[in-house]
Amino acid sequence: MTVFPPAVPTAQDTGADLVELYLRHIGSGRAVMGRVMGGMAEVRSEGCWIHTDDGRRFLDFGGYGVFLLGHRHPAVVEAVHRQIDTHPLASRVFLEPVAARAARALAAHTPPGLDYIHFVNSGAEATEAALKLARAHGRRTIVTTRKGFHGKTLGALSVTANATYQTPFQPLLPDTVQVAFGDPAELEAVLASRRDRACVIVEPVQGEAGVRIPEPGYLRRVAALCREHGALLVVDEIQTGMGRLGTWWGVDTEDVRPDVLLVGKGLSGGVVPVAAMAATEQAYAPFSRDPYLHTSTFGASPIACAAALATVETMEREDTVARAAALGRRVLAGVRAVCAPYLGGLVTEVRGRGLLIGIEFAVERTVGELLLELIARDVLVNHSLNANRVLRLTPPAVVEDVALETFFRTLADALHITAARMAV
Repeated sequence: MTVFPPAVPTAQDTGADLVELYLRHIGSGRAVMGRVMGGMAEVRSEGCWIHTDDGRRFLDFGGYGVFLLGHRHPAVVEAVHRQIDTHPLASRVFLEPVAARAARALAAHTPPGLDYIHFVNSGAEATEAALKLARAHGRRTIVTTRKGFHGKTLGALSVTANATYQTPFQPLLPDTVQVAFGDPAELEAVLASRRDRACVIVEPVQGEAGVRIPEPGYLRRVAALCREHGALLVVDEIQTGMGRLGTWWGVDTEDVRPDVLLVGKGLSGGVVPVAAMAATEQAYAPFSRDPYLHTSTFGASPIACAAALATVETMEREDTVARAAALGRRVLAGVRAVCAPYLGGLVTEVRGRGLLIGIEFAVERTVGELLLELIARDVLVNHSLNANRVLRLTPPAVVEDVALETFFRTLADALHITAARMAV
């Protein structure tokens, strides 16, 4: 059992004060959302719990996939504290040992051959790095999947196939093509017409699309088509990687080795934002030869790399991946049991892999109603940005039995109330 030291409370603005600050300095939309969610301010956290300024404690089954190790895992916090006390940011003139050790640790778990690690600050930046690397190889056609999500910076947005987010910012990157996820036939036609000129970016499981899981063999077929037609293969594991699916990477179940792998969210250990692009020697060659082709002042900072290194080491020591697989089976079975009375009516499907689970509803409004009902009962979950009818669960691997049973009971109660409300 992981022991989380108590956080020291500090003076905080109240929820009402924060709503006003958000209105004045951050944005009216976010302020309104905060008010709808109850106006609370989150002030501390540990393990699978978040505490608010009004003294409530919330079970966090959300977090958008970041907190596989929970909040403030002691080993990651200790490593970050140690780095802050010695050398938190680098001059970028000399070699930086923490980045080198973190790269070695991460490369020990990437698919064979993906030995080169380019650290960045966020998942979207990892996507941007991959798109630039593809351009450096002359791959100017970018092939993405419908409902795929890869970030919202301009390049990443070009391959995030959702008109709601794309339309206000068009034109985006040229020669970007969308194909069906889970069906390689359309991909084959696109690659055949653009031989040696394409880059394919795909998720093993589409998280923001509502936990869409392809049929077995899909990723293997995508990889084969890329080899056949000379396309660069980028697999986005920003949400699915680092043990979230019960394997180190989503590609592991099909023994797929991409040219580029995108890493994020869980790499942070839930403490300091950090992401990475892992690549084969051949794919990484342009950046390897000229380190100034793609740089960032804060990329590969010692404090971020300390968090990444501690995260990998903690996952090794605590066997987090196997833990996520076993816990994921329990959560999926429990959620299916709770949803069973509503299946075919309110609930369309419950699906998941590891600790990435989606509940799809027949009516879009149900997601918002249930989300608010769960918040009222001190449980946090997520909606899905590219699938408005899917409620998404991304619990940490450190959830204990008592908390898990609390979640099942709370979900059952919230579903009962929501179903009654929706029937009116």
